[in-house]
Amino acid sequence: MTSNAPGRAPAQTLAQKLIARASGRAQVAVGEIVTCGVDMAMFHDSSGPRRLQPMLEELGAQIWDRSRVVLVMDHYVPERDDDSRRIVRIARDWARDQQLPHVYDSQGICHVVVPQHGHIRPGMLCVGGDSHSPTGGAFGAYMFGIGSTEMLGVMVTGEIWLRVPETIRMWWDGALPAGVTAKDMMLHMIGRFGMNGGRYQAVEFAGPAVAALSMQERMTLSNMSAELGAQAGLIAPDATTAAFLAQAGAPPVDMAPWFTDEGAVLTHHRFDAAALEPYVAAPHSPANAHGVSRYLGTHVDVAYIGACTGAKLDDLRAAAQVLRGHKVAAGIRLIVAPASLHDQERAREEGVLQVLMDAGAELFPTACGACSGYGDPMGDGVTVISTTARNFKGRMGSPTAQVYLGSPYTVAAAALRGCVTDPREVLA
Repeated sequence: MTSNAPGRAPAQTLAQKLIARASGRAQVAVGEIVTCGVDMAMFHDSSGPRRLQPMLEELGAQIWDRSRVVLVMDHYVPERDDDSRRIVRIARDWARDQQLPHVYDSQGICHVVVPQHGHIRPGMLCVGGDSHSPTGGAFGAYMFGIGSTEMLGVMVTGEIWLRVPETIRMWWDGALPAGVTAKDMMLHMIGRFGMNGGRYQAVEFAGPAVAALSMQERMTLSNMSAELGAQAGLIAPDATTAAFLAQAGAPPVDMAPWFTDEGAVLTHHRFDAAALEPYVAAPHSPANAHGVSRYLGTHVDVAYIGACTGAKLDDLRAAAQVLRGHKVAAGIRLIVAPASLHDQERAREEGVLQVLMDAGAELFPTACGACSGYGDPMGDGVTVISTTARNFKGRMGSPTAQVYLGSPYTVAAAALRGCVTDPREVLA
């Protein structure tokens, strides 16, 4: 319980501390409704200008602070038809008219590109016009997704109100075995608690297994807190965070205050990373998740390595580890759509991309692509295994497509064998 010795401030969670700072308070209590200053607002070609521009014009309003706005073109690029050309043109024209200083056009997926340019830092409160905006929580920032009407309010006032959430802490002891990833951790948690397990509260990931994760693997945890039904998915910043941000050219930040106090009130769940096996979610929900052994031998037609959840540099490296020196099974399509140009170039320099291409991968653009059902979506009756975050009916194309979710190791192993496979067998 909370330690409330005389003269001592009540113990606070990381979520409470971040919200208190943003609302100009020393502390906040769970359930309070507070108004917070927004440090950064991010939106993309789909969620942003085409919706915001007419509303701003109708109000005769201006953007509160252009330096705090980041626009990414990632959903409708590359433009394939008149509709996508129109949407992207609106975004480009508006960015030029508004003289926005932070615009990333066809550079990759917003949730990967924005942190790679140092825009999300510990202690910030950020909002995004996309449901996977909680990705920013991996950096010790409070970041969550909002709709267009709320984004309009932020654009005009620079503020947003929120109810101080409870904290649900997911504590992971031990160390992940080889071939098991943050994606497997998430599918295990979503399978256990369901897609409303986070109850729109703040989920905090902690413990030795989380501390050992790379920054990109932490981003996968925070990203998929959306599928867990959380408002935010937080990880306390540390030396790993600092190293990533330094490489991204972000200004140095004092990370010392951003942790959950001993004795803060929270709901605590404990997991053993060492006992975790690769996980697979069957159609049509991320919550339909079980150990890979349940689905062994399930035939697949397409293996898709893409999306903000599953095609970062670490993910591409994992897939290459499985596929090095091998060819994908006959009749199987392996599609690789790296999450950002930055990660694609790094993968090329390291020889990772060549390994994937030699195995028979088709390289797709660094954009949201098939994850959002855009571009070359999955056809009728195909069975897909994908590194994406969601497998809802019809999301990746035809409603008759059967989409399974797995880690990059698991998806690459399925491409190799033509069926769902335990990647640890292949790696061994």
